[in-house]
Amino acid sequence: MDPTPHASATLGFTPAVGDMPFTPKQRSLLSLASELGRTKFAPRAAQWDESATFPFANYDDLREAGLLRLCVPEAHGGLGADYPTYMMVAAEIGRHCGATALTWNMHICSTMWTGVLADGIPMSDEQREEHARRRLLHFDRIVQKGALYAQPFSEGTAAAAGRAPFGSSDRKAVRGGVSGWLINGRKIWASLSGAADYYGILCNEDKGSTDPDWKPDARDTLYISVPAKSEGLSISGDWNPLGMRGTVSRNLAFKDVFVPDDEQLMPRGVYFKGAQTWPAMFFTLAPTYLGVANAAYDFTVKYLRGEVEGEPPVKRRQFPTKQIAVAQMRIQLESMRSLFSRAILEAKPNPSKDEKLRLYAAHYSIMEGANDIARLAIRTCGGQSMLKHLPLERLYRDSRCGALMLPWTAELILDRMGRETLYEPGERDE
Repeated sequence: MDPTPHASATLGFTPAVGDMPFTPKQRSLLSLASELGRTKFAPRAAQWDESATFPFANYDDLREAGLLRLCVPEAHGGLGADYPTYMMVAAEIGRHCGATALTWNMHICSTMWTGVLADGIPMSDEQREEHARRRLLHFDRIVQKGALYAQPFSEGTAAAAGRAPFGSSDRKAVRGGVSGWLINGRKIWASLSGAADYYGILCNEDKGSTDPDWKPDARDTLYISVPAKSEGLSISGDWNPLGMRGTVSRNLAFKDVFVPDDEQLMPRGVYFKGAQTWPAMFFTLAPTYLGVANAAYDFTVKYLRGEVEGEPPVKRRQFPTKQIAVAQMRIQLESMRSLFSRAILEAKPNPSKDEKLRLYAAHYSIMEGANDIARLAIRTCGGQSMLKHLPLERLYRDSRCGALMLPWTAELILDRMGRETLYEPGERDE
């Protein structure tokens, strides 16, 4: 049997995830992402960064290419991509525009969590029937109308990871004979603010208890879609950050926002189960930063070879210090790719302890490693790399943001890895 050909031979380029035994669908989608990235996203990336505005033009391209429906099941008009396929494609887009990849992740997860991930979460027969009916509403909006979904979870706590209740609340209500929920609360770092058609938020049920000792329970988390034009929804705050400036991640406030029952993205309480069942659902930010790391490496190689478009064809590759730096960058990049590839192929409900620790290791290595590679790229390319007409300084700023993103910041990952290595479930020190 002939060995599987290298990706570079069948695709004409090496994907951001490296060489893997890709399926025909994966090869096709990676080619599409690379083409869009090279011809559309990379040339525009500087303008979104400079103006700190949302990449609407890139989303027109994603919509036209069918990539907004990437993870919608084929039976419902989507491309039917599974978890590993999405992660591969996201890394390729991140290679060309980090802000586009990061915001696209928020949209895709709205379909992937309600689709393939939800299929692996325990539900009652009644919940399963309810979910199958309601998710068609969201799938149809994306497939038929090109709707854009955001996923603003952050409140600055561990709530998104299922470790604490959300501060945002929902309370059962009826409006005009329609059963639904009144939403109150606030979300921060809400990417796609002002760009999304729907905001998929998490909140905890307010049961109206008069007990002074009552506290919200994370098991009562509701994952629901709030239409952007809802009365009582407002966007506030300036947006002038260090990096990932095109994500436009401002603040959302909800004041007695009524949302019908059918807007639920998962049945009540199922998100909490998913957070416990599918830890890889929180790994979906990583491919963006693997892509950014690839971009920093790619530029450095081109620069040292004198092949950067628009720059004098001056070669700097003959210096041993430059050669050593490129070797160090490639070693770290290959390590990140290897961990990433194994983690996405192992992703499943209820992973083993080793699989979960490997997932943590992959996430930490990518989120910190992207900035390591960008830092070394700037040092190696020298003073020219600080100029804004070249991409390295933007890549460096973007790369620094990954380790700060909840619910899996670099610090929290280290804490989880150490604790879960040394303690088995239920163990405590006396």
